[in-house]
Amino acid sequence: MSERPDIARLARDASRPLASLPTATKNAVLDAIAESVVARTPEILNANAEDLKAARASGLEPSKLKRLELTEQSLAQLAAGVRQIAALPDPVGLVTEERSVPSGLTVRRVRVPFGVIMMIYEARPGVTVDAFSLCFKAGNACILKGGREALRSNAALASIVHGVLERHGVSRDSLALVAASGEDEIKALLQRDDCIDLVIPRGGERLIRFVASNSRIPTIQHYKGVCHIFVDESADQARAIKVCVTAKVSAPATCNAAECILVHERIAPEFLPKLDSAFAAAGVEMRADRQAVAMMKHAKPAAPDDFGREFLDLVVAVKVVPDVAGAVGHIAQCGSRHTEAILSASAESIAAFRAGVDASCVIVNASTRFNDGFQLGLGAEIGISTSKLHAYGPMGLEDLTTRRFEVSGDFQTR
Repeated sequence: MSERPDIARLARDASRPLASLPTATKNAVLDAIAESVVARTPEILNANAEDLKAARASGLEPSKLKRLELTEQSLAQLAAGVRQIAALPDPVGLVTEERSVPSGLTVRRVRVPFGVIMMIYEARPGVTVDAFSLCFKAGNACILKGGREALRSNAALASIVHGVLERHGVSRDSLALVAASGEDEIKALLQRDDCIDLVIPRGGERLIRFVASNSRIPTIQHYKGVCHIFVDESADQARAIKVCVTAKVSAPATCNAAECILVHERIAPEFLPKLDSAFAAAGVEMRADRQAVAMMKHAKPAAPDDFGREFLDLVVAVKVVPDVAGAVGHIAQCGSRHTEAILSASAESIAAFRAGVDASCVIVNASTRFNDGFQLGLGAEIGISTSKLHAYGPMGLEDLTTRRFEVSGDFQTR
């Protein structure tokens, strides 16, 4: 019986020519992948239907079922994201600094690929194409480990990528899809700092902590998204209600969905009954603090752990706060450094909120749902980093490169 291939070593070997692959070739590969995703949509949806059937039979929770599901619309957006990545400037070789120093040397800082990026993710099969496309445009090979619940969907998408790579004369090892599901095999890959340069886990908190605890490779973490919307006393109330409701119901299982609404106490008696009616009409369960629940007909009292909780469902926490400082203080205690939003007409309140909140994305007068690589013009994203080294927020192309020094001289000595 032959040994399993060393996918880490194969990815390392594939990464070397990728670092200098012409931009035109990379863009042609990405455009062809987008075309193939659209052309092979029925095949992808059939594979996804099998995954969904098995996941339902196994009792997978509704929030993960929602993340697992692919549709014609989501695949069309996936293809559009890949095309957007192809249209973006190539970060590889970008000179970010250049200066001359007293010795006469010319010193430049230039963007270069990491080399091999490993990503471990759950449920969302579209990540297979998103992650590859971003890594590839940035000159990296990638090792992708999706969840067992998306095994068939991931395989169908990876097959499309492999076929396009081969047609363009690029090594299929530029994308390695890991089918193994045992923790020991994943732990072994997390020890391969000889071949893998960066690990990005994307999924539940248990997955993140597993990777952080077992990896010898630098790791960028994407913990839970406990996103707040603060409705200031000066906010346009009718428009604020629309933002609050859609930030929860448009995609409740996503990490950028609003999980808690904070309301300024001066407008709470007027605003909360209207918010209560709107959320109830949308089928959202409300869990409100003592002050808020007295003003809301459909809300129930919140438990202490409902604040700081990622519901990933049609459930939202509601709390009355005295002012901007109160909102910032609550977020400091209960937030996850993901996305925080303020709805306000006051420049002073907005400035205080921006200065006080620690989050990867601070949004003014818009939904938390806009903290997304596609929406922010990055194409797709490989994840939303809630740690600060070296990226913070949605990780696009430039975040998948590092910078090195390139020094030119005229035979100087020291």
